[in-house]
Amino acid sequence: LADSAFAFACNSYNRVCVAQHNSITYLAPGQSGDRLIATAQEVTRQGRSGIYDVAVTTEDGRRIAEFRGASREVSGVHFEEDT
Repeated sequence: LADSAFAFACNSYNRVCVAQHNSITYLAPGQSGDRLIATAQEVTRQGRSGIYDVAVTTEDGRRIAEFRGASREVSGVHFEEDT
């Protein structure tokens, strides 16, 4: 879930990005029936590199994991822009 949120965030500029590094810290176990929510935030974007933090929480706000990912922009776009 966290890696998907990271992928959506770093690819949101319509530039193809790949993960160059990531780490996750599990803070608490999820329970059966928990609805998990991943919220990604861009920390910085410099040139072709970016850093993103993702918090994974339960529906009631209990934080169960922290993810940090570094992205690298490669050539290409996801969608051709209309001219």
